[in-house]
Amino acid sequence: MLQILTGFGFLSGMSYPFRLLGVFKSHPRLISYIIVPILLNFVIAIFLDVGLFLFGWEVTQVLTDTIIQRLDLFLLNLPQWLGGLDYLIIVLGFLLRIIFGIILLILTGFLLVQFGVILGAPWYGKLSEELEKIKTGDVKVIDVGFFGDIWRAILFEVKKLVLIISIGFLLFFLNVLPGFGTLLSAMGGMLLTGTIICLDFFDAALERRRLTFREKLGTIQKSLPASAGFSVVCLFLIAIPFVNLLTIPFCVGGGTLFVCDRLLLKGLLPSDNQSLISQ
Repeated sequence: MLQILTGFGFLSGMSYPFRLLGVFKSHPRLISYIIVPILLNFVIAIFLDVGLFLFGWEVTQVLTDTIIQRLDLFLLNLPQWLGGLDYLIIVLGFLLRIIFGIILLILTGFLLVQFGVILGAPWYGKLSEELEKIKTGDVKVIDVGFFGDIWRAILFEVKKLVLIISIGFLLFFLNVLPGFGTLLSAMGGMLLTGTIICLDFFDAALERRRLTFREKLGTIQKSLPASAGFSVVCLFLIAIPFVNLLTIPFCVGGGTLFVCDRLLLKGLLPSDNQSLISQ
């Protein structure tokens, strides 16, 4: 019954970023690991907000105005008794601005995560190790050397980029289909973004075990629908300007707690030996 009420783990997945508050309360020394990442997020956010967000907002305004103008031209050819549709166009224009604004906030927060997680990796990595030690009593690390770590980090980012471009390419063509094409494309884009978010926030715990990129993707599928709930709440938290400077470290820490509870303690992660052989 509890499983049904929590959406078979969906709501439980949403709780993980906030569970870090309880860990910090009982282990306040861990707070020191998020101070530098928060400062880094602040610096990155200045450049993103001043550059990308302002530019993106102008683009969305132009795009919205173009859509409204085309609809206005379409209405000119309709009978006069349909003139009341003008009010519908006004409402539609308002809704489009809200939708485009939300998408822009998510994209800005998404980029903040990409840069913030990479630059804050040393502190996030240490936080993740301490959290895993608290949850499981031990930390498993497969050492591949300094250059091996760098190579794996670069390869991880490249594979994420390939995934984004390949799926994004398909979604672009889906968008040109009449009818529900745009809606399906938007839904696909949100699924893709949620997947990348899970990869970023789970990676601190998964990378210590040197899982392959495909195995990391597999962990998201194995932990559904809890991983979907986790990605939804993280997308919300990273999309709130200024608040996301603080919430991104909580999403990173929550990702490690998620992996420990939903994957590691349940024995759902590939064995270390299999991961090394499959690379």
